[in-house]
Amino acid sequence: MTAQTPPTPPFRDPQLPFAKRIDDLLSRLTLDEKIGFLHQFAPAVERLGVAAFRTGQEALHGVAWMGPATVFPQAVGLGATWNEDLVRRVGDAVSKETRAMRARDDRVGLNVWSPTVNLLRHPLWGRNEEGYSEDPKLTSAIATAYTRGLRGDHPTYWRTAPVLKHWLAHNNETGRDVSSSSVRPRVLHEYDLRAFRETVEAGAVAGVMPAYNLVNGRPNHVSPYLREHLRTWTDEDLLVCSDAGAPSNLVDSEHYFDTHEEATAASLLSGVDSFTDHGTDSSKIVARVQGALKQGLLTEADIDTAVRRQLSVRFRLGEFDPAHDPHADIRDFDTPAHRALAQEAAEQAVVLLKNDDDLLPLAHDTRLAVVGLLADECKLDWYSGTLIHRSTPLEGLYERFGAERVEFAEGVDRVKLRTAQGTFLHVPLTEVTDEVRGAEGALDPALLAGRTDLPPLTTDPTGTELALVDWGEGVLTLRAPDGRYLSVADDGYVRASADQPGGWVVQETFRLEPHENGHLLLHIGTGRHVSVAADGVKVAEEGGEIFELVVAERGEDAVARAAEAADVVLVVAGNDPHINGRETEDRTTLQLPAHQRRLLRAARAANPNTALVLVSAYPYAVDPAGLRTILWTAHGGQAAGTALARVLAGDVSPAGRLPQTWYADDTDLPGLLDYDVIGGRQTYLYFEGTPLFPFGHGLSYASFDYDDLTARLELGAVHVQFTVTNTGDTTADEVAQLYTRAADPSVPRPRRELTAHRRVTLAPGERTELSFQVPLSAFEFWDVARGGRRLEPGAYDLLVGASSEDIRLRTTVPLDGEPAAPRAVLRHGLDAADFDEQSGGEIVDRTKSAGDAVTPVGGGTAELVYRHCDFGAGVTEVTVEVAGEGVVELSLDGGPALAELALPAPASGPYDYLSLGAGIVAEGVHDVHLRLRGPLRLAHVGFSG
Repeated sequence: MTAQTPPTPPFRDPQLPFAKRIDDLLSRLTLDEKIGFLHQFAPAVERLGVAAFRTGQEALHGVAWMGPATVFPQAVGLGATWNEDLVRRVGDAVSKETRAMRARDDRVGLNVWSPTVNLLRHPLWGRNEEGYSEDPKLTSAIATAYTRGLRGDHPTYWRTAPVLKHWLAHNNETGRDVSSSSVRPRVLHEYDLRAFRETVEAGAVAGVMPAYNLVNGRPNHVSPYLREHLRTWTDEDLLVCSDAGAPSNLVDSEHYFDTHEEATAASLLSGVDSFTDHGTDSSKIVARVQGALKQGLLTEADIDTAVRRQLSVRFRLGEFDPAHDPHADIRDFDTPAHRALAQEAAEQAVVLLKNDDDLLPLAHDTRLAVVGLLADECKLDWYSGTLIHRSTPLEGLYERFGAERVEFAEGVDRVKLRTAQGTFLHVPLTEVTDEVRGAEGALDPALLAGRTDLPPLTTDPTGTELALVDWGEGVLTLRAPDGRYLSVADDGYVRASADQPGGWVVQETFRLEPHENGHLLLHIGTGRHVSVAADGVKVAEEGGEIFELVVAERGEDAVARAAEAADVVLVVAGNDPHINGRETEDRTTLQLPAHQRRLLRAARAANPNTALVLVSAYPYAVDPAGLRTILWTAHGGQAAGTALARVLAGDVSPAGRLPQTWYADDTDLPGLLDYDVIGGRQTYLYFEGTPLFPFGHGLSYASFDYDDLTARLELGAVHVQFTVTNTGDTTADEVAQLYTRAADPSVPRPRRELTAHRRVTLAPGERTELSFQVPLSAFEFWDVARGGRRLEPGAYDLLVGASSEDIRLRTTVPLDGEPAAPRAVLRHGLDAADFDEQSGGEIVDRTKSAGDAVTPVGGGTAELVYRHCDFGAGVTEVTVEVAGEGVVELSLDGGPALAELALPAPASGPYDYLSLGAGIVAEGVHDVHLRLRGPLRLAHVGFSG
């Protein structure tokens, strides 16, 4: 007899819809198996033939953390291209390399945590490099393009499954796990949610990752917005993956819940489906979920909901249909096409900010001085892969102009460090292998240790000359003659061992602290001072060597020598993405570091034909006076130097555009934690000052005329047409930009708002007609009086041009809409957070699960204004729902107080609300003014009588 082949279980049947297959697989999993799926590293279920699975593969601008891969420009550089087709092709290449790398290393995941769609509201945010733009429309356009490339175009099976980061209103590293972003309803709906919503609605997003911070007093990992907004935007099962360690933060740092069982249950019920916590160790999350079940905080059905969402992603990735997965055999890795695409992206990301008297492009026989700390660097950031190919600006210019026409001066200070005994720090000669940090790949590169196979520094009578760079704020790096940076490994010894500064905690930065007649040398990573011992130089628990800094050559002297003999000087300045502005660390100023300002001054003094080339992850405030040319590019990945040289030489006309405002001074900036872009007049949408360079700005080697603007209203959209003509003598790209604004708004509206854009390539004399359809919804705003979007009737300006401030054409269209209506306060009252204006207050959580309240900052005084409140024929009583202690004072139209409602002795907790009432007399329509005094929370105001 022959044994019968067991029937194929339904979850293995590719002819069935995914939903039925997921139902079947869920029914076969035990409760413990399903609980195991809730951790980032979901174990295999061998009895069912289900493989292990992990959420999370970093892929922001190339596959990261898993060793060599194609490295594209930073995300902010991709945003500067304003080119959705290009970015879609980059996403396509990244997803193909992800598949190819997974074929040889199953640690590479297909659930990619990318892109970052946090808006670049504040240029001092340490993670500015990760976002695309300060504008929600541009951000969503670029993010949608990238996710479409990552997803692939097969109707059923996804090449990778993109997860958007970081939900929500997350623009500060300072106290990021304990700070709360106060986001009023208009900012929430018109700004912060928009980039997520429009990207999710485009249909190529598998999930989101909540951010570390709190929004309106409530941690993002228990945000009701996940349910109320995110999951209503698509019919797909979105997978919500926690950020690393954030589930534990709910108890350990935020103290929002008393126990981890409560916190885990609340996260799961709010919509978190996969818990990234404690690395690969799932035991703690499993124990917390089991504890929550025993306490009745969760049901098995709640766990099924989360597991279903994960399985939905896994089925879409083809895991259960290997014979039908069209992406299974992809091996496209480091292909010529990917290398060409990396160069094309780097070229398109270059932004020409200023070019007086056409200093650029450079003639082919130009004698160049290439100077500056970034001139011979190809910097990587925390979310980069390991370089396979590398091109620095200097290398690119050597290749393009010939090494004989290029003079180089890095501009480092060359120094020795003399001990109190008169000896000098010495770097021993050794055979150094070319070991690159991260080349082997690591699921968590924060765990990569420093090298201990090299001898530590010693001292001798002559010492070793070191290259010192001050990156700002007194943060220094010291580099040995062989190119290795001084670093400290786990054993505490100082070695010349690092190819570049890097790591989660950078071990290559130091600070010179004045002490007596010299300096102590503080190693920033360990917080300890450098000492000299018999067995080598190390960091000490106590004390430290007193060093004298002996300067052999100032960097500006070398720069001046190189600049004097050149036709043109290129000062290449910028940042190291691991120092002074990165994840965990915000910047403190827009200013270029003093060391680099010294080099720039020296170059300008020696040669008036000086161009500043900024290579940076964020904007700087630089003085343009005396500089003929300024150019900016983000760190451009593996082809950065070649791309930059081609732009400087005129082989490619620059056409990148600024994705965020460049402010002229720190005084133009709001507070880092001020998330009210409307009240704080932030970003190009509301900023009323004069920027250094405006949003959308970027020059070209060609010139363009705009003509023939027409606009008509048809079928629920405004149809806009105009022509663009290349009037120059070189083929070039132009980025045509369409902005709108309400001509006479009843509430503060953007000065202008990007509605559409298109990047086009035009030959000399070529003319093209551009057409856009702008839906009427693009003209709406969030009306707090009605709790929804409203199109206000009236005139709207259409502005067409080359940047937000370079408007070439304009016209006005009248639009019908819904007239404003007074607030129906007799029927609905006033939710405290629905103010029109406020000062001194912040929005906090009404309860831990839902709702908003308003409290005075620091328990002081807050003023809230609610416009056009209709009291009808009259009211005789006001009631407030309030917690804490203090006083609520009500007045109308800025007049005298009509009522003061004082809380008695404070209740037992911040969520213990009381209803207090007082008599008032009011009729008709008035502005309601509320003054809050003391550490109270106001949730709602009602009127009756």
